[in-house]
Amino acid sequence: MSELKLSLAMGDYDRTRAISDGRVHIDGVDPTCLLMSPEEMFFRAFRHQAFDISELSLSSYSISVARGEPHYIAIPVFLSRAFRHTSIYVRKDHGIDAPADLVGRRIGIAEYQLSANVWFRGILEDEFGVKPSQIEWVRGGMDTPGRPEKIKVELPPEIHVSEAPEGKTLNQMLIDGEIDGFVGPRAPRCFDEGHPQIGRLFADTIAEAEAYYRKTKIFPIMHVLGVRRSLATQHPWLPGALLKAFAHAKTLAETALSDTSATKVTMPFVEDNLARTRALMGTDFWPYGLALNRHVIETFLGYHAKQGLSPRKVEVDELFHPATVEAYSL
Repeated sequence: MSELKLSLAMGDYDRTRAISDGRVHIDGVDPTCLLMSPEEMFFRAFRHQAFDISELSLSSYSISVARGEPHYIAIPVFLSRAFRHTSIYVRKDHGIDAPADLVGRRIGIAEYQLSANVWFRGILEDEFGVKPSQIEWVRGGMDTPGRPEKIKVELPPEIHVSEAPEGKTLNQMLIDGEIDGFVGPRAPRCFDEGHPQIGRLFADTIAEAEAYYRKTKIFPIMHVLGVRRSLATQHPWLPGALLKAFAHAKTLAETALSDTSATKVTMPFVEDNLARTRALMGTDFWPYGLALNRHVIETFLGYHAKQGLSPRKVEVDELFHPATVEAYSL
């Protein structure tokens, strides 16, 4: 049997690199690997279904499933995860010292549907009692004026989303004090450039995230892997082959991270941070598969529906190909 020649869009991560450089082979597949930013990849995947296999925004994918129009079906490979306590940036001179101070504020967002924003809003309500309806969300481009939602969203009337003025970027509005803060997976440029009045809401984001994990055992999921539904139907072996290959690639990355004879990432204190993470989360701190992640996805889908992004609450098992939620054993 000749191998399938398929396009594969994903980020350039240590946990995917063994696939893109050929060290890990996907059974039955000859992939054309396209390494892209999430913004480009997701826009092309959801607007044009441009790839055979693609990393997908969990939020946008959930919208497509809830509406009954998903072009992809997910595999429980979670290529991006992050504690989103790091994702809220505020004007330090606007009297915002605690989450409760966000009530009544204007907070910039690139897209309401971003998975990072779903998680942040959910944590803000669950842990601090601030509802999404108590904030005015100002949507726009971070560094370029204007940015469309990759999938059109229809929000309930109690959610207040306004558009940034024509020609304005969120970065400049934050500098000018026209918005009180920004939430998103990328830091605003003014924060990275050291603007003296732009800071994070949480002074110690690691301590906040650690406390959250101890309480909930949730390591938030941002992205899943998706394959065209037509391909999964035509080749029912393909979803399992993808799960197998991506899990192997992640194992290689984890092994390399543990080898500190010569650090594999350009960052000091790798050993210390790795030990701290394992003490909190165990040795398998970035698990793939559904069994160890069901509670995380269930929480996300609850937030997604409550925030008005999906017209109904999606069930966890609707998201994933059935061949990837169980595995053989010896």
